Amino acid sequence: MDVKDKKKKLTLKNFSGSAAAISSYAKSSGNKSVLVEKKKNRSIDINQSVEKPKISLAPQDVVKAKILTKEDTVKAQKSAQEWARKKIQEELEIDNSKKLIKKTYGKKREYKLTLSTALTDADEDEKTRSLASFKRAREKEKKLVQETDDSKVEVKKVSREISVPNLITIQELANRMAEKASAIIKFLFEKNVKVTINHTIDRDTAEYIVGSFGHKVVKDNQIDDELSKLKKSKEEEDTFSRPPVVTVMGHVDHGKTSLLDALRETNVVATEHGGITQHIGAYQVFTDNNKWMTFIDTPGHAAFTEMRARGSKITDIVVLVVAANDGIKPQTIEAIQHAKAAKVPIIVAINKCDIHGVDKQKVRNQLLEHELVVEELGGDVQCIEISALKKTNLDKLKEAIILQAEILNHKTNPNVPAQGIVIESKLDKGKGPVSTILITRGTLKKGDFFVSGLQWGKIRAMNNFRGELVNEATPSMPVEIIGLTGVSEAGDDFLVLDSESKAKEINKHRIDQGKSKKTSALLKKNDVFGDVNKQKELSIIIKSDVHGSAEALSNAILKIQHDEVKPVIVLSSVGAITETDVSLAKASNAVLIGFNIKPNKEAKDLATKLGVNVLYFNIIYEAIEHITKALSGLLAPEINEQILGQCEILQVFKSSKVGKVAGIKVTDGSIVNNSDVRIVRDGSVVYTGKIISLYREKNEVKEIKAGLEGGVAFKDFLDFKEKDIIEVFSVVQSARTIN
Repeated sequence: MDVKDKKKKLTLKNFSGSAAAISSYAKSSGNKSVLVEKKKNRSIDINQSVEKPKISLAPQDVVKAKILTKEDTVKAQKSAQEWARKKIQEELEIDNSKKLIKKTYGKKREYKLTLSTALTDADEDEKTRSLASFKRAREKEKKLVQETDDSKVEVKKVSREISVPNLITIQELANRMAEKASAIIKFLFEKNVKVTINHTIDRDTAEYIVGSFGHKVVKDNQIDDELSKLKKSKEEEDTFSRPPVVTVMGHVDHGKTSLLDALRETNVVATEHGGITQHIGAYQVFTDNNKWMTFIDTPGHAAFTEMRARGSKITDIVVLVVAANDGIKPQTIEAIQHAKAAKVPIIVAINKCDIHGVDKQKVRNQLLEHELVVEELGGDVQCIEISALKKTNLDKLKEAIILQAEILNHKTNPNVPAQGIVIESKLDKGKGPVSTILITRGTLKKGDFFVSGLQWGKIRAMNNFRGELVNEATPSMPVEIIGLTGVSEAGDDFLVLDSESKAKEINKHRIDQGKSKKTSALLKKNDVFGDVNKQKELSIIIKSDVHGSAEALSNAILKIQHDEVKPVIVLSSVGAITETDVSLAKASNAVLIGFNIKPNKEAKDLATKLGVNVLYFNIIYEAIEHITKALSGLLAPEINEQILGQCEILQVFKSSKVGKVAGIKVTDGSIVNNSDVRIVRDGSVVYTGKIISLYREKNEVKEIKAGLEGGVAFKDFLDFKEKDIIEVFSVVQSARTIN
């Protein structure tokens, strides 16, 4: 074989340079292969300098390098680099197990692995490992074992009996169920209710959550049961007859208050605005038979339905006043229904019999339509013809009431803690919260602790119906009490308790119940149990002289219903209009109504400053009419469309001014410039806009009537075609009202 065909070898002896140095040298020499001989002595001395390797080349090799191709040179370079890199890494760098090799100075490095060397290296490795690394390793092992166990073992959920109060926080409920609070929050969040761990929920919502998590509910009704037992406790044997409670009912302006004035020899009707009773009044009348009768006067207006219903529930006898000249009216029928629902006997008093020419028999016949058969027609309903104005036959009416009371023979025990019902309540400037109480059982004494609705207190003073101070109130006696912590609501119960602590405990329980109702309503609004109402709302604030009037006005307003708008009562309370009320009206953009009251000077000045319009009313139906008009103003106007004319496009012309003009013929009505139009093509509307120009024989005109031809240009539309139909129309908006 020729010497030129042999592969050249480059031998590097004692070469300690890097792989890059070897590669550079191989490249400069132009050899295919490089042979690196292993050093005999591997002892390293850092103080000694590294000698450059001695390289010997044969003359024929140099010649051969000159004739190698570029491709051969590149291959040689790569081969030399890879081989040199591996060799140097094995000798000088960290091995694959990341053990540190100590540099030996003047000593020979041992390449042979012995048992002692292995043990020594292992000990050194253990010493270098930190405590934190051991902890991390152990935690990793525990986590791995736990995950494995959880995947294999199923934990059986425990069902618990949960006592749910009226109000409870998310955290407390989670603790009682032994569940994570985050799980409850997530559950409510899925129901579109955003709460926090400290958020308070009502009993209904809590029960729903408990059931959803697989637990059972145990209601905490200890206080409610105690109150129920106290109210339903049996009467003692030593009972006494009590005066009858008589409620006067009937249609508005039929003479109910006038009748009471005649019986009491007073003139209350003169003080009523518009001659209409706005709230319940309670009075006592002493008869000739040395017996007392308690009379309750109820308003006759339609808005006072709740007050009439309340009056029928606390009464023994209903005196139905019917005007002889008017006969049976809507509120008369309503009063009959209330009395029948309460199973209370009715005595009919036909009033205004002094009016000449009235048909009193007509009233008796009308009563038959409502299953009231008077004694004259063979029934059991007493009917007395009276005149409150002339005070005619009032003694016969009293006798009829006493007779009916003797038949009923209502008895009670006056020697037990007093119970009753709130007839009316108000906020007096000098006295504070004041309530009119009708005692139904027991005897109320000065200094007694009591609860009434959401309020409690201690009797500081009592006034009878004449305004006289009294120390005791017996059954069927109406009294005005002072000593409440706040204004109670008309219709609330009244219950005397043994101690102040008991009164506070029951009051707290009832306040919690009241909060629960509000929270429940809020949750329903947030779509837990109902949908969010999208109606427009009119916010209203009501301040009245007495609670009964505020209640009646609120109920009447809330009965105004419409699909698009609704009234919302932001606040309904008693007392004068204050600066707080004005600020609230401004903040909530509400209508502020004062019923039978006026604002103080500070509130009036603030209302003027803030631009709050305060409305004043003395008659309830006037307030209702105003609110109805205000709600009507929130309704979207009714839009009516009227077709003015119609035409057909006969030809399309080009115009230098507007681009295109439609040549038309008016077939119906007329076409007016700047009118609203729509273009119909094959039954579909392709354009709705306005006419910007009308032409008649090349002249601009304002109107083209039926039968004539002309040209039309449209605003921002040029894609009209022949045989398109043009309709000209007008839009008329009209205000809507709530019927």
